[in-house]
This record gives sequence, C-alpha cells and structure tokens, in this order.
Amino acid sequence: MKKQLPILTLLLIFWAITAYSQNPVLNKYTFGEGLRFTGKNAATYNITGYMQPSLEIKKYVNDTPVDPFLRFRMRRLRLRLSGDLPKYKIEYRFQADFSGTPEIGDSTNLALFDAWVSYKPTSFLEIKFGQSSNVTENLEMQMGSQTLQLPERSRLTSAFAVAREFGVFVSGEFKATSELIFRPALSVTNGDGPNTFREDIGGFKYGARLDILTFGKFTNLGQFRQADVVRELTPKLVFGFTYSTNIGVSSRRGEANGDILYLDSAGNYRLPNYTKFGFDFLFKYRGFSLLGEFVQSKANVPVGIATRVRNDGSTSNTFLVNGVQNVEDYVKERMMLGRGVNIQGGYLFRNKFSVDARYTSLNADASSFLNNPTVYNRPKYYTLGVSKYLSRGYGFKIQASITYVELGQGSLDINRLPITGNEWITNIITTFSF
Repeated sequence: MKKQLPILTLLLIFWAITAYSQNPVLNKYTFGEGLRFTGKNAATYNITGYMQPSLEIKKYVNDTPVDPFLRFRMRRLRLRLSGDLPKYKIEYRFQADFSGTPEIGDSTNLALFDAWVSYKPTSFLEIKFGQSSNVTENLEMQMGSQTLQLPERSRLTSAFAVAREFGVFVSGEFKATSELIFRPALSVTNGDGPNTFREDIGGFKYGARLDILTFGKFTNLGQFRQADVVRELTPKLVFGFTYSTNIGVSSRRGEANGDILYLDSAGNYRLPNYTKFGFDFLFKYRGFSLLGEFVQSKANVPVGIATRVRNDGSTSNTFLVNGVQNVEDYVKERMMLGRGVNIQGGYLFRNKFSVDARYTSLNADASSFLNNPTVYNRPKYYTLGVSKYLSRGYGFKIQASITYVELGQGSLDINRLPITGNEWITNIITTFSF
C-alpha cells in the first residue's frame, strides 16, 4: 500500500493540472452523483466519493455460551477522479480507497483502485489500458460498492472474484435490433490482480465475457447498480457468460503476486494454472430487481513441482495431505476451487424503503481452500436485509442485514475453537456520497 501512495499523489496532481488548465465550469449538481465540470471542447471532469462506516456482529451457536464478535470499521472511503476528452476520444479514471480495508475476502489491501485510460476509435468499440475491474468477473463484482442492495457483497464474490487487475481490456457493443444488444469483451492482464511492484511471477490471464441485453439498455447505468432506484418503466434483462484462464498463479485465485510459490528440481518457478467460468443475469422492473450468478473454478497442477516456498522464504519438499505425500492435492488445497451460486433480489418501495433477500451456496472441491475450517467450510448463507434510501439515488442510505450461515463439520471460529452449532452475522452500514 505504501508503494502505491507516491503514484496516487502523482495521478492526483496530473488530474488537477489537466482539469483546471481548461477553465472548467461547474454543471448542475445532483446529490450523490459528484461534481461535474465542463471545459473546452466539451471535455468533462468529475469528482465523486463516498464513505461507508459499518458494524459487524458475529454470533456463534455453541453448546457453551460464547461472546459475540464485534467489529467497527470504515468499510470504504473512496475518492474518484475521472474525465472525458471527446475531441481525442479518450476517457480516464483514478480511484483510491483510504479505508485500509480489502474490498473482498483475503484480497490485497489497495490504496489505488483504478488508474486507467481508454480510447474509443468508434462509438461501439473501447480499448482500455491500466488498472481496472475486469468484466470477466461475476456481475456483482462489476457493480459499484455504494449501490449494493445489501451491506456486503455475496460470499460467492469474496470466494472467487478479483477486485482489480492490471492489463488491456477491449469491449464492444453491437445492436441486432433496437432492443437486442450484444456486448462482447476481451481482456489480457498480468494475472496477479493489481499492478505488481516486484518481480512479476507467472504468466498472463486471458478472459472473455459476452453480455446479451434482450430489452435494451438499463437506465442510468442500471446494469452496474443493484437496487432499482430509477424504477425501470419497462422490463430490463441481461444475460452474461464469462471465461478466464490464468497461466501460473502465485496466489489462491490470481488476486496477488508471489504469495504462494512452488519450484522444480532446478529451482525454477513451477506454478498451477487457474481456470474460471460462469453465468449471470440481472432483471429489473418498477423497483424489483433479481440477480443470479454461477461460478466454477478449476486448477491444473503441472508435473515437476519439487519444493514449496514458505512464508519466511525457506523451502520444503513435503506436501503432506492427511499424512500422505500428495503434491497435486496439496497445491489445490491452497486454491479457491469449487462452485458457487448466488441468487438475490429485492423490492424498493416508492417511499425509498427496500426489502431484500439473498441465498448463496458454495460447493468446494475435495481439495480446496474453500474447506478451510476457520475462513470457509460454510456451504450455505441465507440473508435478509432492509434499507432506507434518504436521497433520490444512492447518495445517502442506511442498511441492515442478518445472515444465517450453515457450517460444515469441523468449522472453527475466529479464535480457532470448534463451533458446535451454526453462525449468525448482523451487518449495519451507512453510505454517504457527495
């Protein structure tokens, strides 16, 4: 994180010089949508941001009473600077997070989230380069954190998704009819999540997505926002298909660089490949929204792995699984392997009060980190939530949810003590955008 701060500072200075050299004029302000300026040649400059203080209460059901676990934190504290230079067909975005909290699961703690520039040679083609979210991830991961209909993203997202990646992203949009739209996308990234500041270990990650919109575009970027705050006047539906393969991952799912390393007999890196594919859909109509997602991941462990690198840099040639030397299963047990399903929906009333529900299921492979008794080994999640939107859009809202978690046999609490029952999680979060 410290290595990203100088880069972030330079980006902020660059944006300020670029924007204010154009003598920008402030447009009409809409609460929650940020400040929008217009400069010469119709160039636009935007400043947006939000903060999300939160409370999490986790209660374990045991034979003997256990005090609940409480966590207060600033869940997110984001600042986004972006711009559009129509004359040159260029857009760009810088986004930083100052909360010190990872976006999902055990992902890398980032200060710099987005830093990309895109070029649109035609109205239906965009080429983007830099650090960005990747369309090859599940649909929920592409949705803005301030627009979530529940306090937290689903466990499917935290198990399989990568928050940010560094590379090249190409996307297109083609209309078959006035309502039937195809949006294909391709990406080639470093395979290590965000930009790495040390030796880049492993190969590239190649991904693709195809979105099919059957009833035309969603209103006001609704495809990438969860609750239907605009109350779509006509049904809107998108289907998405995704695939990615990561050549030589050195982390659990390709979200970091150099965390988990293996060597051959000559001391060269010998790393597994990680493949992921999925399907998702989003439907919205008159305040009702329904999101469905499926993700499955696989690993290909190469022959020739002779040693593993410990966290302290030392090496070992033991790969014990249940007391037996098994290189392939040992490698897989440190990766996020299995299948996940997430279904969530809700209804936003006209008084800006919403009721939402979610069901998430994780089905781990026999050898997978999803069987870890402390962090995972929790196959089913049932969530109910309520939200009150205090502004017209997503600018100011208060949300609460309660989740019942079914635990697998042998699950442990955060203190690595056995849990005899199941688990309850309560989340409360406030979102304030400017």
